[in-house]
Amino acid sequence: MPPNDLTLATASELAELVRAKSVSPVEVTAHFLDRIAAHDGELNAFITVAAEEAMTQAHRAEEAVIAGEPLGPLHGVPIGIKDLDATKGLRTTYGSMLMRDFVPDHDEIAVERIRAAGAIIVGKTNTPDYGWKGTTE
Repeated sequence: MPPNDLTLATASELAELVRAKSVSPVEVTAHFLDRIAAHDGELNAFITVAAEEAMTQAHRAEEAVIAGEPLGPLHGVPIGIKDLDATKGLRTTYGSMLMRDFVPDHDEIAVERIRAAGAIIVGKTNTPDYGWKGTTE
């Protein structure tokens, strides 16, 4: 799959491309951060974008690929975490203005597992207050 088709790739396909060294985690992450920057103003999908931290994670992931280290099943795959899941060091509001400045000191178990699988967290995706309805404004 050519790099310009990254947007259409599944997480499994992206991970395989990274493992095969067909594309680097840095390229994949930069691609999706560019897409977020280009479209999120209209979509309002992300409440927080952690571009700098994501690129730091991507460079570490690339170093692991180059060094031949064991790679997790999502190694180098960018992912957004729903703003209902506590994410260490990353603003987590649960969709509430009351929590707008909350930065947890821990990851929820799902986030721990996503990190352990090698995924690169690019930010937090929007949610209504405490997830109580199916749409956001």
